[in-house]
Amino acid sequence: MESNRWAEPLPAFKSKSDLVYETLRRAIAGGDLRAGERINMDELARNLGVSKIPIREAVKQLESEGLVVSRAHAGVSVAEVDLTEMRGVFLAREAIEGLVAQLAAERVTDALLADLEEVQQAMRDELAEGSMDRLPELNSRFHLTLSAGAGFRILADLTEQLLLTVRRYRVTAPKDQENWRAVIEEHDALLDALRRRDPEAAGAAARAHINAQADHEVASGSS
Repeated sequence: MESNRWAEPLPAFKSKSDLVYETLRRAIAGGDLRAGERINMDELARNLGVSKIPIREAVKQLESEGLVVSRAHAGVSVAEVDLTEMRGVFLAREAIEGLVAQLAAERVTDALLADLEEVQQAMRDELAEGSMDRLPELNSRFHLTLSAGAGFRILADLTEQLLLTVRRYRVTAPKDQENWRAVIEEHDALLDALRRRDPEAAGAAARAHINAQADHEVASGSS
């Protein structure tokens, strides 16, 4: 009988390049590294206590995702996000998140609904307190939780990538309390369809939400 050559489990730890990648990705998503900002590789290596090899590996992965750009004699910088690109992002979100919502409605559980409702309440509380700093993170959590409920990892990965681009774009945008209120209401409509286990209504609510936010972003970016 042929032995199983893959019997040994993989070690349960992350490589240095993975940790550098996650650190840079969080900084880009949160706006600590702004679009167009140059990344000082030597400083990063010193601060993280690693050699340049894991830094280069992490940068290569971020570059493949379109999050950074590397130019000869200019170094590495955070990729710019323009209005034209954002239109494409929202078109992709409309297609993907509409499908995500339909699939999630077909297999929705009480646990998924509870998780989504918890995020919604946190968003309401944040808005009621007049503090909007956590709203982008909470909004991403809502959509990522929903995408996980659809049951396909590729859809969750695509949703995460698109949301990251939106968050990067919104970093420099003025805080808009009225729009965040609209976002919560649009989430409520989607949640209502999920509670009714109605895939068609859930997909329509998700697409309406993305369309409304696309219109808002285009109007904000054009002004």
